[in-house]
Amino acid sequence: MGEKKKSATLLIRLVSAAGTGFFYVKKKNPKKVQTKLEFRKYDPRVRKHVLFIENKMK
Repeated sequence: MGEKKKSATLLIRLVSAAGTGFFYVKKKNPKKVQTKLEFRKYDPRVRKHVLFIENKMK
């Protein structure tokens, strides 16, 4: 039997820069994207679009 390939993608956590503790989970392929991801997304706790910065999953 052939062995299963290991997945190239990692799960990362995008944490709100507003300090609310709200986060999104996203897949990232570290072979293609070496920089840390940053997105402006909606934070429902402050009801605004704020910057979300990549952190490791715990």
